[in-house]
Amino acid sequence: MSSYNAPLRDMQFVMRELADLDAVAALPGCEDAAPDVVDAILEEAGKFANGVLAPLNRAGDTIGAKWDNGVVTTVPGWKDAYKQFAEAGWTALACEPEFGGQGLPKLVSTAVMEMWKSANMAFSLCPMLTTGAIEAISLCGTDAQKADFLPKMVSGEWTGTMNLTEPQAGSDLAAVRTRAVPVGDGTYKIFGQKIFITYGEHDMTDNIIHLVLARLPDAPEGVKGISLFVVPKFLLNADGTPGARNDVHCVSIEHKLGIHGSPTAVLAFGDNGGAIGTLVGEANRGLEYMFVMMNEARFAVGMEGLALSERAYQQALAYAKDRVQGTEAGVRGGPKVNILHHADVRRLLMNMKSTTEAMRALAYVVGAATDMAHYHTDETVRARSQAFVDLMIPVVKGWCTENANLITSDGVQVHGGMGFIEETGAAQHYRDARITAIYEGTTAIQANDLIGRKIAREGGLTAKAVIAEMRKVEAQLAEAAGDEFAAIRKSLSAGVTAVEEAVDYIVATFGKDIKAASVGSVPFLKLLGIVAGGWQMARAALVSARRLGEGAGDAVFYKTKITTARFYADHVLSQAPGLAYAVVNGAAGALDLTEDQF
Repeated sequence: MSSYNAPLRDMQFVMRELADLDAVAALPGCEDAAPDVVDAILEEAGKFANGVLAPLNRAGDTIGAKWDNGVVTTVPGWKDAYKQFAEAGWTALACEPEFGGQGLPKLVSTAVMEMWKSANMAFSLCPMLTTGAIEAISLCGTDAQKADFLPKMVSGEWTGTMNLTEPQAGSDLAAVRTRAVPVGDGTYKIFGQKIFITYGEHDMTDNIIHLVLARLPDAPEGVKGISLFVVPKFLLNADGTPGARNDVHCVSIEHKLGIHGSPTAVLAFGDNGGAIGTLVGEANRGLEYMFVMMNEARFAVGMEGLALSERAYQQALAYAKDRVQGTEAGVRGGPKVNILHHADVRRLLMNMKSTTEAMRALAYVVGAATDMAHYHTDETVRARSQAFVDLMIPVVKGWCTENANLITSDGVQVHGGMGFIEETGAAQHYRDARITAIYEGTTAIQANDLIGRKIAREGGLTAKAVIAEMRKVEAQLAEAAGDEFAAIRKSLSAGVTAVEEAVDYIVATFGKDIKAASVGSVPFLKLLGIVAGGWQMARAALVSARRLGEGAGDAVFYKTKITTARFYADHVLSQAPGLAYAVVNGAAGALDLTEDQF
């Protein structure tokens, strides 16, 4: 089983050359993100990921979290690792300084987040959910809630959760039945059951702060009648320390395909008189507030897709270099060689490598755009950046996680029969990846959001602006010398045209035949992801050619970048026209059968 080594060189390249770290560091409030400081942060994060979290990943899978009579025990070593994680300040990296955070830009926390998720995805889910809860309380909570909960959540002393799903209310949150009854003193008693609650119970901290969707007695039906409440595991004493146990209990944890180290809890609220909570923001606006957490979480889940792909690639590459099998094609009587010499193994590894690098580039660029949307002094730039972020978050979430399912499967394939054997560890990445395309909104939910709210609602305005940026890169490729740039340009040009065709179809069709448009929603999401990834790979190739011309830096790295971009153009980006065809022409075959014909 291979270890994990953070791909610092590629991370630094993407941050500086594609995501423009210098521009982010020039933003008000982001001055601490100077390149030398960021390099030091990445180095230390890499050491922690490689040395502390990665060695626990296998035990997380084989041992898993345990439940006994309401008590959840995490994997041996995880409690100590979490303590080290919090004490080192990693929980506070991107949080507001007002509550003890370091206030570093999203671009920096994105790169660090990738390392945690590659090293030990199941562990990383705990700080991920806490970050979302911090964001929701910070933006929507009362001053008292902020004072009571944020300092200890930011420090990592307490963790946080999202409580949306119920047995009868999965993706359809209009069906939420959990009740909140006013007590009369500003608090509420919460009654109900929530399922699929990541780190809903554990032994790593002395309090867990649950954010819970529930209905008030006079709430309207549907999603407009849902409110958000803070419900701590332990009520707070007057001095802010954990006091009496609240009436929220873990009645079981799920037995899952993967992420075994992450306890997925079933929580019962109010079995003994009512769990005490306080209202976040205004009544009946809970779903709106919860989407603050969900947007944060959706981006983070996309990063899980990237991270697991990187981990699977590293393991498959190490195995391919070590596994000797057969002779090289075309070399009669030649010596036995490692399987990296075999053409299809090289194809598999190049697909894993190039797609992973495309995902990293796109995700980091979106992270930087988030910083621009939050901190830039020009309102026009903020609005344009936010529109780009809104367009791309479902793509980062959906495309990266769908890729992870394919790439981790390719990782098993490179191992051959040994990939199917648990001891190699390749299967863990495959199993862990499967949930990423499901939770925080399935790929179809991301795709419906993309074509409805992000494309049709604004007539494709933001998508067309992104297409215009892609065309600029296409023009730059036309001026670059070499067959590889001609090949990249050819595929990128066809890909951008495919996106244009699909966007025009969605804009024209969504309002008059939503089912026909929806059939192509997931193919469109994949199409936009592939082409946006190709856009970034083309940019990377152009930068690398420029650096080679300057005689600056690591020539081998830059040459590899160009070759990898060429492979992506030939093997991945070339799929774009077929996906556009499915978007535009695929409705009839999907919708024409009656129910009894299935």
